[in-house]
Amino acid sequence: MAERYLILEDGTVFSGEGFGAPAVTFGEVVFNTAMAGYQEIITNPVYFNQIVVFAQPNVGNLPLHRNIYETITPPIKGVVVRDLAAFNRQGPRQVSLDQYLLQMNIPGVTNIDTRALIHRLNAAGRPLRGSIVPVADDHAFDQLHATVLTNQQVAQVATPKPFPNPDVGQTVVVIDFGLKNGILRELSRRKCNVTVLSFSASAEEILRLDPDGVVLSSGPGNPQNVRSSVLTMIQTVQKRVPLFGIGLGHELFALANGAKIRRLPVEHHGQNHPIKEIITDQIVYASQAEGFLVERDSVDRQALYVTYVDLLDNSVQGLRHRQYPAFSVQFFPDGAPGPDETNALFDEFMEMMKEEHL
Repeated sequence: MAERYLILEDGTVFSGEGFGAPAVTFGEVVFNTAMAGYQEIITNPVYFNQIVVFAQPNVGNLPLHRNIYETITPPIKGVVVRDLAAFNRQGPRQVSLDQYLLQMNIPGVTNIDTRALIHRLNAAGRPLRGSIVPVADDHAFDQLHATVLTNQQVAQVATPKPFPNPDVGQTVVVIDFGLKNGILRELSRRKCNVTVLSFSASAEEILRLDPDGVVLSSGPGNPQNVRSSVLTMIQTVQKRVPLFGIGLGHELFALANGAKIRRLPVEHHGQNHPIKEIITDQIVYASQAEGFLVERDSVDRQALYVTYVDLLDNSVQGLRHRQYPAFSVQFFPDGAPGPDETNALFDEFMEMMKEEHL
């Protein structure tokens, strides 16, 4: 493998060996503490314009499976690992991480001291831009500093046109802000007749389909950069049909109901985050990928109440509307990767839709 470098905008250089595509890439550098599920992570649209560092030291020992992609075209800009695991092909259709990244023109770097890199990212206290390059010279740093990353991530990953995912059960409209397939899988398991609409869909376009419920999908970027018409849409739809927000959808639901959002100094990406359900005092574990959170003091207690909190930092992880059948969670209830013990929230959404028809 050829020598490759990860350079950060603060001047830090990490040397390693390249795998995947021999391309130069730029993006925000974030780290993920998950011990498994690298395929779901690198194909999750939430990582658009980001280079992901895996804290798990040995990555790539399992082949990629066709049925667990979170999106067809991965949005990730690069992959950084401590050790790229040896891969023993056991079938002609099996693809390794190295081969997959090469096919998708995504560069990777291995033999990086990821522990030191993660310490550096934590110490920065803010997201750092980085680049994977063949030579860590002044020209590479000049290019990195000159690079401007788009703040319209949702428009880059969301579907431009509606499409169906039909079945015979409840009719659900999913608003795509960077939809991961895990959400569709959970709705399919419950026989939902799904139509996916672009994030630009108006309330009138949504209600014209006469849905039993609406899901606001997860997605990348700052919710405050999403067009204001989305908040108007949420304010209208939540009064008419049950609504379920996930990830970015949760943040937009909060904004639409008067709460404020702030950026995390260090993004949360990983599995097994301990989260407490306030009403039951039960602790659940969930997968997170968040760069922003709802400011708890800004939640209007006349309109919303907090349903879940993160036990590590006491941040808001769930909200429910006091007047309307609408709720949201910051984490991924679909797992993908797991744990999947919070996927009962989809059952709660189903019950909410049934009750509206009684």
